[in-house]
Amino acid sequence: MALRDRRRQGEVSAVEVASHFLAGIEARNPLLGAFITITADLAMEQARAADTLRNAGTVEDLPLLHGMPLAFKDLTDVAGVVTTHGSAALDHKPAPADAPLVSLFKESGALTLGKTQVPEFGLTAYSENRIAPPSRNPHALSRSSGGSSGGSAAAVAAGLLPFAPGTDGGGSVRIPAAACGLVGLKPGRGLVAAGESAGDPARLVVPGPLARSAADAALMMDALVPGGQFLATVRGAPPRLRIGVTLDSPWANAFPVTPEREALDALRTGETLLDHAGHRLGDATIRYDNRYPDAFTTAWTAGVGAARISPSREALLAPLTRTFRRRAQQRSPAKLAEALALLRQFEHDTAAQYAQWDLLLMPTLAQTPRPIGWFTGTEHGGERWPSAHWPGDADGDYRRQCEFAPWSSMVNVCGLPAISIPVHWTEGTRGQGLPMGIQLVGPIGSEALLLQVAHHLGY
Repeated sequence: MALRDRRRQGEVSAVEVASHFLAGIEARNPLLGAFITITADLAMEQARAADTLRNAGTVEDLPLLHGMPLAFKDLTDVAGVVTTHGSAALDHKPAPADAPLVSLFKESGALTLGKTQVPEFGLTAYSENRIAPPSRNPHALSRSSGGSSGGSAAAVAAGLLPFAPGTDGGGSVRIPAAACGLVGLKPGRGLVAAGESAGDPARLVVPGPLARSAADAALMMDALVPGGQFLATVRGAPPRLRIGVTLDSPWANAFPVTPEREALDALRTGETLLDHAGHRLGDATIRYDNRYPDAFTTAWTAGVGAARISPSREALLAPLTRTFRRRAQQRSPAKLAEALALLRQFEHDTAAQYAQWDLLLMPTLAQTPRPIGWFTGTEHGGERWPSAHWPGDADGDYRRQCEFAPWSSMVNVCGLPAISIPVHWTEGTRGQGLPMGIQLVGPIGSEALLLQVAHHLGY
């Protein structure tokens, strides 16, 4: 917010802003691995155009994010820039046109500094692939920044960007937000039109902000939802709310869900903060359909099964991607339709239980940020990349992800808004140790309320 205000007041030029952040990226990215591609020339060209516009008009005429730098996940097309999708199995060609999400931010006046690290096709809760160094956690470089928006979260947490858009199909904004100590908001289904995708039959994916404060996230939401009034309302005091506290997870019958002490510490910190803010908390018991894991996995992996990949290059896919692609291709259309129908019933049943409370509270993650290579079983292999010899235990990889983030994907299935708030650090002091977050889930249309609550708690 402070940078945006200085920009609009003419205290600092867009060229100076772009130069500052590009210098930071050049200095820190080699260790951090947040960016796959840095578009310095494009950023400076856009910055010069922004300064010309600022000098020719009035502040009131400037677009919302005029001259503000950000970057996009390398799943999102930026015209003239290579989109890798984090995969060695694809030809890496410049995109012919901007994706709708990019067009939205360009119309808001933002500068594009590059493309950030992602897992292959955005499938995993960690941002490691075979084409570039892994995205590391700025608070502990041996740890992951999460996924799939891990590169973007690492860049924001390290100060290489003021904020960044992520996309969230199963936790991909909230997981890296929690891992990196950021505010991460997943809007409800349908609010951000730019997030729609033909490769997402369950309509799981939605763009959302990764930011260091609720106010910054609200500013981004005003760009994502033209006509939105998130920034105007974020500083208002939320009403007193009935908040249900739960550790129930739809993955519990398939995989053990055992929160680490640090996750429970974060939950207790969140409960204390919310109680002191005047909200009423109580235990919430949520009963989930035990068929959920298979149905979600079927829907989640349908897109990778349909991806256009040359048979001669399929061996270049990561083991998890290759395994789930093969299974998706072997499923009948009827099996996918059955899974989608079950998820719609799950959405109805779960939302009805959530509706007994104004908000639901749970930890964002069940474990602290994991070491690089932990999910793939390569953490003792010298953290090599790219590795042609990753262990082929795709099911073990997937199980570890579900145990790490057992409270994420059901929110996407239900199409509900949710926010991750960085309330706890493992050493007890903000900025020291490893961050841990809480997740608040609200009803449809509660994005502004969730941001208000986060701001009122001091974030």
